[in-house]
Amino acid sequence: MLFEIVICLIVGYICGCFSTGYFVGKLYHVDVRQHGSGNIGSTNTLRTLGKKAGIITLFGDVFKAIIPIFILTNVFKGQELTRELIVLYTGLGVVCGHNFPFWLKFKGGKGIASLGGVIIMFSLRITAIDLLIFLAIAAITKYVSLASLVGSALFPILVAILFRGTDHYIHMVIVSCIFTLLAFVKHRANIVRLLNGTENKLGQKAK
Repeated sequence: MLFEIVICLIVGYICGCFSTGYFVGKLYHVDVRQHGSGNIGSTNTLRTLGKKAGIITLFGDVFKAIIPIFILTNVFKGQELTRELIVLYTGLGVVCGHNFPFWLKFKGGKGIASLGGVIIMFSLRITAIDLLIFLAIAAITKYVSLASLVGSALFPILVAILFRGTDHYIHMVIVSCIFTLLAFVKHRANIVRLLNGTENKLGQKAK
């Protein structure tokens, strides 16, 4: 099992290091790291370069999680590691690669779009619930960061509720909690701005 976990993490990390927002910015001759929040994720790309660039970045960050997860769940099918754990560990590698890409001096995005790809591959039930709540919070408050934090916090809670009694239950809950921890660590500045009432709302242009 340990060998499979290590492979999932390594492959996931390599795929996660494909920083979609950075490459999309280069197509526009813009380094998104020099604008707005300095983040290479879809939200800052949207604010900096517009809807088309933001959507491309969003889908790129989602699919860089879906593709390696799809491949590895088939490669390791029938092995000791369950499908759910393959998804979680590969996805964890992707999010770490997105958040801390070695080739950008470990300064990446915040991992929410890639986490979305992980959740899609993990459970469509959790995807539906989490997406509905994410969209509702974003629509009501206009704070993408708040919706992202709530969505990431809900993930391990939903895993704990919906997968109770399954194989490796505690293992899955623990790993899913790591995603939440990573999201909150990467959103430290956003949390401060939310508390101070200075957080940018959806639709605001990057400065």
